[in-house]
This record gives sequence, structure tokens and C-alpha cells, in this order.
Amino acid sequence: MASLVGGAALGAVFGELVNVLHDTFNSVGSDALMFKSILKRFKHNLDLIDPVVKEITQLNEILDHREEETKSLIEDMRKAKELIGMLDNQELDYPSQASFGRELAELDESIVTFFQLHISAQNRRDILQILEKQNFLCKRMESLAIKSGATCVVPPPPDFTVGMDLPLMVLKTQLLNEKRQQILLTAPGGCGKTTLVKMLGHDQEIKGKFKDNIFFVPVSKNFNLMVIARRLYQYISDQVPEFQSDEDAINQLRDGLTKIGSNPILLILDDVWSGSEFRLKKFMFDIPNYNILVTSRTALPGFSFTYYLNPLNDDHATMLLHRSASLQHESSNIPVEAINKIVRGCGGFPLALEVIGRLLDGNPVEAWCSIAENWSNSHYIFNSNSDLLDCLRKSLEFSDHEVIFKECFMDLGSFPEDQRIPVAALIDMWAELHKLDEVGNNAIHNLHKITTRNLANLVRKRKDAGEINKYYNEDYVTQHDLLRELAIFESCQGPERQRQRLIMDISGNTLPSWCTEQDQQPINARLLSISTDESFSSTWCNIQAPKVEVLVLNFQTNNYSLPKFVDKMDNLKVLIITNYGFFPTELRNFQLLKSLPNLKTIRLEKVSIPSLCKAPVLLESLKKISLFMCSIGQAFGNCTIQVLDALPNLMEINIDYCNDLVELPAVLCDVIFLKTLIITNCHQLSTVPKEIGKLVNLEVLRLRSCTDLSRLPESITSLKNLRLLDISDCLSIRHLPKEIGELCKLEEIHMKGCLSLRNELPPSTTNLEQLKLVICDEERAKFWEPIKEVLTNLEVKVAEKDINLTWLLKP
Repeated sequence: MASLVGGAALGAVFGELVNVLHDTFNSVGSDALMFKSILKRFKHNLDLIDPVVKEITQLNEILDHREEETKSLIEDMRKAKELIGMLDNQELDYPSQASFGRELAELDESIVTFFQLHISAQNRRDILQILEKQNFLCKRMESLAIKSGATCVVPPPPDFTVGMDLPLMVLKTQLLNEKRQQILLTAPGGCGKTTLVKMLGHDQEIKGKFKDNIFFVPVSKNFNLMVIARRLYQYISDQVPEFQSDEDAINQLRDGLTKIGSNPILLILDDVWSGSEFRLKKFMFDIPNYNILVTSRTALPGFSFTYYLNPLNDDHATMLLHRSASLQHESSNIPVEAINKIVRGCGGFPLALEVIGRLLDGNPVEAWCSIAENWSNSHYIFNSNSDLLDCLRKSLEFSDHEVIFKECFMDLGSFPEDQRIPVAALIDMWAELHKLDEVGNNAIHNLHKITTRNLANLVRKRKDAGEINKYYNEDYVTQHDLLRELAIFESCQGPERQRQRLIMDISGNTLPSWCTEQDQQPINARLLSISTDESFSSTWCNIQAPKVEVLVLNFQTNNYSLPKFVDKMDNLKVLIITNYGFFPTELRNFQLLKSLPNLKTIRLEKVSIPSLCKAPVLLESLKKISLFMCSIGQAFGNCTIQVLDALPNLMEINIDYCNDLVELPAVLCDVIFLKTLIITNCHQLSTVPKEIGKLVNLEVLRLRSCTDLSRLPESITSLKNLRLLDISDCLSIRHLPKEIGELCKLEEIHMKGCLSLRNELPPSTTNLEQLKLVICDEERAKFWEPIKEVLTNLEVKVAEKDINLTWLLKP
């Protein structure tokens, strides 16, 4: 109410009126008794408003408020003072006394009415004005809070950073370029992406270019387009319009950004999750000097520049661990071996190093040594601090229809640490575990999904890999140690016997306690992976695994026997055996496989195997066998039974880097149901037998990088169902079969790098009416020019030159 009544004048007049009335009321004579009741009522009313008037007077002096709205009240009080003064001086005759009484009563009523009606109305109006001002101030304070850095100012980086100089320089170089930039910074969680962009936002050169137009918005899982647009708009303008839709928010934000000035703009969207690509694209405005920098755990598409942030190297990781643990280099008594083991366990992840450093800060030597011993155990790593687990687990949050990608990621933990994981092996596994197609399309899609999340790396060894139709034998996957531990940790939740994926890593001859119990109970796992080291003595426990569909055996010993419990795995469909030692190892107990009625796929790596056609090893359900870097001189020899009887349903053979293969065994050509025969990187292979013409159901024949192979037999023309012929990098082949035109269903020929093939193609080549694609080098492409005049639908594709001859070497 103080803002509605006058200043000091009201208090002065009111005080004088009260004093005069008090004196007059006490001294009034008998002649004025007729006014006694009026004066009494008047005095009573003034006494009621006296404290209010005094408070108003004090506040008006402080707030310097106006007097216009109380002018009528002041005039009424002055008149009342004069009237009462006349009564005190007894100057009134009888008629005047009557008039005096009426006037005094009217003044009393006027003053009371002013306070009852006028002040009440003004109070209501003033309350509304106060609410309006309060609302304005709240919005103004919210805007000021946002501008002060609550949401859009780049937060300061940590006090100590290491290993960020090179990444910072690379990103700076991009942003200081005059071109508009759309940059993606990607890495797994915990690698320091947010730290790097904070450093970038506070770099003096970057601030010099972008001035005050650097906006930082954390996004995380919920990419709410309208909320982000509102935050940005509040930062650049005091007035935020009401957005009617996402599209309206984007349009108005674009207009707002356009109007903020001529300086370049840098928008940093931190931690954008997979699945937000469509909404993210809407922020890529076509505005001059507008730059956007996105950090994500996923390698999102659609950026002009993508930077993959690598983990810290050992030196930088050690520095960060020392800093996080408050460990002084000079005075440290912690064993170097313990420090190095912890550093390796953290794998260069800054978050892991900081977590373990804080955990060890102030602890004695014994604690360091204990953690160093346990740090290779994924349960210990992630149970020691939930922050690390929560951070890495965010990369595993797939939508409901993408759960299979997480399952495929966890399967990667089935292979040993620091080893390449063959893509072909994953295709074999996933065809059964997840019902993905055996040709690899869906499997490769899943791999790409995992690699774009930075959960693994897919390496295609050849430059022309994208041109080779469904050929993955030389491709492999690598995985960061900490991510492998995450895969194992996720797979190992719950009791061992109840897990769908059971991973056993055996050191020496120490077996898990659960599998040495006398009362052995069956396990429910569909995938069983067992890894042993070089000191394992092949003493197996009796595991009951009736539900296992995929068995992965990894070993390093010179002699290796199949576990005896394998012959009880009636549901086994895929067997993958890998020797990670230096030399091929003889595989014993191979005959145990005879009793497996559902075994469909065998993949053997770096083993020496006995005859596959020797009684009583009958593999009646086997459809696919892959031999990689194996000694197979006896595998198809010494046959005591017909190969078709031993392998009646075999449809695919893969032989890769098997250096003792000089001549393709003719007995293989009796497997008449064979559809795919792949022999690659067998540099001693010189002869393909004429019996190959018996494989009348063969659809794919790859004789790739067999450098000593000088010719293809003419009998190859009997392969009437052949769709693909690949002789790429067969350096010694001088000519194609004369009647190659009889391959009536042939659709593709791959012949890049056939350097000895220098003659014109056989005339019958023009009869290859189904031929759609030829991939060759530039010199061989000339031979196909006259053929294209006849085969008008034929595409001849010149492969990119690859001067890297690593394909000649063992992997």
C-alpha cells in the first residue's frame, strides 16, 4: 500500500489533525456538547488509522513515492483541522454550529470512505503490478543465469590434463579453418571427449575467433530438440518466443542465430547418443561461419570431419595415475611392476585411471600390489567403482529391437585378450546363436553397429575389401581390453550354471570350483568358451553342457586334446578351436566329434589335424569346415572310407594360409553337394585337379592369392551352377580356360592382380550372357573392351591399385 499513498505531506497533516482534535476534545465547553459525539467518533476513526499512516509515512520517505493519489485525502484532513480549530476558538454562532456539524460529519465519512474503498481498490491494483514485476524479474534472472553459464557457457576443463595436446591441435586446426565445419569427436565412454571440448572452448585462439558465440549444450540420452533450442535462444536473446513445434523451434533458433552478429558461431553438443541422428541433423544450419562440434560414443554419419579419440599411451596414463593417486615420482615406494600392471588394466581410459587413482590415494604398498593382482579381473574392476561401470554401460543401452547388438557385443568376450577376432568365426557363431544368415549380411550389419558405438574395431585387411562379394576371411575385429572386460562382466551376471554365455579363463591347471564338484549339475549355457594358457596339462573336468550350441576352445600348448565331455554335447552346432601359440599343434581326440549329431560348422586355426575321412570319424551333419593356418597334409589323405560317406552334407570348405597345401586333394571333388570352395593365400598351391569338374553344384569358387597356381583345368567349364569365380592376385595364371563361355550361370569374375595374364580372352567369353561384373586391374580391363560390345549389361570395374603386399604374408 505504501506505493499508493502520498509522501511526507500526509504524515504532517495527519499529525497536526490528531493533535488539534485531542486538545479540542479535552477542552470543549458546554456550548459545544452537541458536537461531542461527532468529535468522539471522528477521534476514534483517526486512532484506528494512526499506526497505518505512521508506517506509510516512514516507507514513503524511504521509497520516495508520489503524493498525487492521496491529494484528496490530505485536503479533507486540512479542512477537518480548520473546522476543529474554529470550534476550539468558540467563534461559531448557532447557525454556524449547525453547518459545522454537517461539514465535520461529511469529512469523517469522506476519510473513512477513502480508506474503505479507494485504498482497497488501489491495493488490488498494486498487487497485480507487483506480480507483474515479479514475473518479469524472475524471467530476467533466469535469462541472466543462463547467460552466466548455467547451460550454454563451456564449463572449465579439469585442472590437470594429459595426452590431449595432439587431439586439441587437430580440432583447433579444423575450427580455425575459414570453412564451415561439421565435426564429430567420437570415442568410447570414459576416454575424455568432454574434457577435450572443454579445453577447446577455453583455448585463446578459439575464443579469439568465435568471441562470445561459443555455445555448449550437454545432450546425453534424451535429445529433446525443443528444450535445446529454448536454451540456446535464451542465451542469445532476452525474449524467448513460445515454440509451437520442433520445426518452429528450429526455424526460430536459426533466425536468432543469424541475427547475433558477424562473428563465427561454434555450437558444441556434448554426448549425443545413437538414435538421435535425425534430430541432430536439424541443428546443421546453412548459416555463414556456423560450426557445429558433436561428441558421441557412436561414429555418427553426416560430418565433414570425424576425429577418433584414442586412449592415452602408457606414459601419459602413468602420469595421470600418479596425479590421481597423489603419488610423487621421486618419493614413490610403489613397485613399478604394480603401477605398470594397473596402467595396462586401465587401457588408457582417463576415467578408469582417475577412478583407480582416487581409490589408491593414501593407501600403502600392499594395497597397490593387491589391486594390481586383481585388476585383470573384470568383476573386481567394475565392482571397485560404480562410476566406471555406469559410464561404460551407457554405450550398451540399445533400444528394444536392437538388443541383439548387445548380445553380439558380449559374444566378443569369448576370445582371448589382445587377439584378433576373425569375422568369419563370428559369422559362424551368430548364424546359430542369433539366427543370422550364414552368408554374413546381417552379421556384418551387427558388427558395423557395434563398431560405430566404438565398442570394437572392424579391420578389413585389403583396400578392395568392399568390392569382394561376401568375402570376410581376411577381416578381423579388435577390442579394447577394458571393453572386453565389460563384455565378460555383462556375460557373467548370475550363477555360473544359469548363464546363457559361460566364459572360462583357466590359468595353469586351476579349474573353477563349481566344475570340480562331485555332484556336477548341468549348465544352461548356449555358448561355452574355454581359454587355457601354455601351462595347462589338458586335465579336464566333467562338464555337463547339454544345451551348448557353440563351443569356443582357445589354447597355447604344444599338444591339445579335445575335452572328453565334448562327446556328450548333443546340441553342439558350431566348434571353434584356436591355437594362439607360435606353431601348429596336433589336435588329439578328434574322433570324439563322431557322436555329435547336430554339428554343422567346424573352424580350426593353427592346428595339425588327422584325416577327416578316416573311420570312425563320420561327420554326417557337417555343412561347413574352415581351416586357417593349419597343417592339412593328412587331413584328406589316408582315407579308409569314401569322403562323401564321411561328409555327406558338406556344402562349404574354406582353406586359408595353409602352406603345406601343394595340390588340392582330388578326393574333395567327390563332395558333390559342395556349393562353396574357397582356397586363399595358399602360396604353395600349384595344381587344381581336373576332378573339380565333378562339383556340379558348386556356386562359388575362390582361388584367391594362390601365387603359384599357374592354370585352371579345362574341366572347370563343367561347373554349370558356378556364379562367382575369383582368381585375384593369382600371379602365375597365364590364361583362362578355353571354353569358359560354357559357365552359363557365371555372374562375377574377380581377376585383379593376374599379372601373368597378358593374352586376349578366349572367344567363348562372349557366351557368358549372365556375366554382370568383372573386377580387374587397368591392364586386364583392356581385354574386356571388345567383350563389352557383345555383353552390353556387363560392368568392368577397375580395382584401386594396392601397392601394399602384406597379403603375401601370414597375418
